[in-house]
Amino acid sequence: MSKRHLYYLAFAIFALATAAIVYKWQVLKFPLQPDQTVQVWTVQAHVEYQPKRRANALTLQLPYLTPGWIVLDERFVARGYSKIPEREAQGREVQWATRNAVGEQDLYYRATVVRSQLKQDTLLPELEPELLTPPVLEEPYAAAAQALLDEVRDRSSGVPTFARELIRRLNENPDEGAQLLLDRYARDSNTGNVSDEARTRFLVDLLAIRNIPARLVHALSLPQGGVEGTAKIETWLLVHTGAEWLILDPRTAAEGLPKDLLLWNVSPEPLLAVDSDATPALMYTVSYNLADAMAMAQRRLEVQDADYIRWSLLSLPLQAQEVYKVLLLVPIGAFMMLLLRNLVGVKTYGTFMPVLVALAFRETALVAGVTLFVLVVSSGLLVRFYLERLRLLLVPRLTAILILVVLLMVMISVIANRLGIEVGLSVALFPMVIMAMTIERMSVAWDERGAGTAIKEGVGTVVVAALAYLVMSWDRLEHLIYVYPEFLLYLFAAALLLGRYSGYRLTELVRFRALARDPDPITPPPADAPAVAEAPKA
Repeated sequence: MSKRHLYYLAFAIFALATAAIVYKWQVLKFPLQPDQTVQVWTVQAHVEYQPKRRANALTLQLPYLTPGWIVLDERFVARGYSKIPEREAQGREVQWATRNAVGEQDLYYRATVVRSQLKQDTLLPELEPELLTPPVLEEPYAAAAQALLDEVRDRSSGVPTFARELIRRLNENPDEGAQLLLDRYARDSNTGNVSDEARTRFLVDLLAIRNIPARLVHALSLPQGGVEGTAKIETWLLVHTGAEWLILDPRTAAEGLPKDLLLWNVSPEPLLAVDSDATPALMYTVSYNLADAMAMAQRRLEVQDADYIRWSLLSLPLQAQEVYKVLLLVPIGAFMMLLLRNLVGVKTYGTFMPVLVALAFRETALVAGVTLFVLVVSSGLLVRFYLERLRLLLVPRLTAILILVVLLMVMISVIANRLGIEVGLSVALFPMVIMAMTIERMSVAWDERGAGTAIKEGVGTVVVAALAYLVMSWDRLEHLIYVYPEFLLYLFAAALLLGRYSGYRLTELVRFRALARDPDPITPPPADAPAVAEAPKA
C-alpha cells in the first residue's frame, strides 16, 4: 500500500474527528473546560388571592413555545389544590382546583430555563397562522380606522413595513383619527387608561381588517449580569408575513426577538383565569445563577434530542461512566509510549506494561507509586534469583512470584497503616499480575543481556509510566477525552503516520554522534607515507 493512500486515510480521519468535535462544541455546546459554567435563570409565577368561597379553580398559562430558550425543569407548589397540566394546540396551561380554600391563597409555578444554543431559520415554525375575525366597528370609528389603514398602506411596501408604520402612527404623536381610536378601543377596562395590552389587542384587530394574521403574546425580559428580582410581563406583537412570523415591539416598532426575551405564551387566552369573583394578583420574579456547563448541556439534550443521549456514554450508569473515564485515558498513555519508544528510543519492558503501571499510579500518586514499585520489584527479583536455583518450571515459578507479590503488598499496607501513611493502603490496587510479569521479565533480561540492560529497561519502564501518569492525571485532559472521545481519532491518525517512520531515534543520534561529526572515520594514508614492505612469500 502506497504512502499516499496512508496520508489520505489519516487526513480523512483527522477531518472526521474535527467535524465531530466542532459540532459538539459549537452546536451542542459541550464545554471544553471541566469547571466551565453557564447562565441559568429561575422564573417564578406567584398567584395570590383572597377567596370569597371555598370551591375555586384557576387556570394559568405556561411557557410552551420559547424560541432561544429551553425549559429544563418545572415545579408546581399549591398546597391543597389538584394540579392538571394540559397542552393545547396553541399553548400550555395548568388548572388548579380546590374545594376548601380558606384565608389567603398562594400558588407558585417555577421553571428553570437556559439558552437553547440552537439557531432557528425562522421564528416559531410550529405555530400555524390563523386569521382572526375582523371586528365590526361602529361609526365614526370605522371611517377613522379605514382612513388610518389607507394612509399606512400608502407608506409601506409589505407586511413588515405596514405593521411597523401602523405601530408608529398609534404611538408617536397620533393624529386626531388615531387618538379617537385609541380612546375608544385601547383603554384598559379596569383603569380606564390606554395600556400596552389593550393597544396591542387593538393592533391585532386592525391587522385582521387587512387580512394579516397577527396575535398578542406575553414575554418576560430575563436579567443579565446577575440582576434579579421582580419582573414585569410585557406584551409583544406577532405578525405573519405570509412566509414566517415576525415579532414586533408594540411600543417602539422594533423588529426582531431580543436575546434576553423569554416568550411566556402565544395563546390568545388570558394569562390567569379564575372561575369565581375573586381578584387574584399575578406576580413574576426572576433569579439568575451559574450552573455546571456539562450538566446543563446534558439536560438540554435530554429535552431537545433524547436520542443523542440514549446512544452516547451519558446514557450509561454512573459507575460505568466512571470506568470509561479511566479506560479512555489508556490510548493517551499508549500514544505517549509510542512517542517515547519510536522517536526518543526509551527501552521498556513490553509495549503497554508502562501504561498499566501508570494507571496504578493514579491510585497511589506518583512518588508513593514509584517507591512501592521499586520495593516490590526489587524484593521480587531477590526471591526470583533464589527460585532459579530450585529449577522450577515457568508456570509454577510465576505462581510463586504472584503469591510473593500479594504477601508483599499486604505487608506494606499493614506497615503503612501502623505508621499512619494513608497512601500505602492504595498499594492493594496495584495490578498484581503485571507486577509478577515485570519481575519475571526483568530477571530473564538480567540473565540473558546482563544487569545493565535489565536495570536500564526497568528505569525506562518507570520513567515512561511516570510521564504517562502526569499526562493521564490531568483533569482537563480527562474531561476533554470523556466529553470529546473523537480526540482519540487524532491519536489514531498520528499512529498511522508514525507507523511508517524508520529514521533515527533521539537516543541513537546521541549514541552515534561520533559518526555524525566524522562520517568517514577510515581515511587513506597520505601520499608521502613510507610504503609498507610486503611479507616474503613462502
